[in-house]
Amino acid sequence: MKNIILILAVIAISFTVTAQNKTVKTSFKVYGNCTQCKERIESALDIKGIKVAEWNIDTKVLQLVYDSTKISETQIRQKIAAVGHDTDKDKAPDNVYLRLPDCCLFRENNNTHHD
Repeated sequence: MKNIILILAVIAISFTVTAQNKTVKTSFKVYGNCTQCKERIESALDIKGIKVAEWNIDTKVLQLVYDSTKISETQIRQKIAAVGHDTDKDKAPDNVYLRLPDCCLFRENNNTHHD
């Protein structure tokens, strides 16, 4: 009986440690031009599972800290594209992108992203 309790305790601790180690820090390019872009990108990521989302206008780099048990990087990139901004891996739908204010149209301003 003591062995079963010990095994169950080890399993419980393993799951707890695994769940606690799901915080991911990453960064990637997100294209935009101005403070309106910054607000739009960061607001799109003000959701459960994302702890930090900060986009730098000059470098076009998004710094992220998120809980990968609640959201994936793919889902994060899709949220960004859904509001009109391209990432280094995903392109925003043209119909969404074309509705951005003129100052935010990074493709037309030769801010293409063919790194």
